[in-house]
Amino acid sequence: MENLTKIKEDRYKRAKERVEEIKGFYWNLGAFIVVIPLMATFNYWQNGWDNPWILWVVMGWGLGLIFHAMETFEWNLFLGKDWEQRKIKEFMDEDYRR
Repeated sequence: MENLTKIKEDRYKRAKERVEEIKGFYWNLGAFIVVIPLMATFNYWQNGWDNPWILWVVMGWGLGLIFHAMETFEWNLFLGKDWEQRKIKEFMDEDYRR
């Protein structure tokens, strides 16, 4: 019975951590959606697009946001979905055959 309680606690802890990761991503996205238009307005007000420095901010923050999404939602564009799990299973099977 105690073991079952431990398993439930572990599952709850993992689920809570996952929710916190997703929440963190959405806070980052929300800040991007609010701050970028404000900064773009300031950039236009400051120099009328003669020096569009806002583009550097959008590219830098946008790239960071893309990487944050990839980590949060477990997108792996280079190795495919579940690559790590498949590789672990392959090495375990290989080790078992020896």
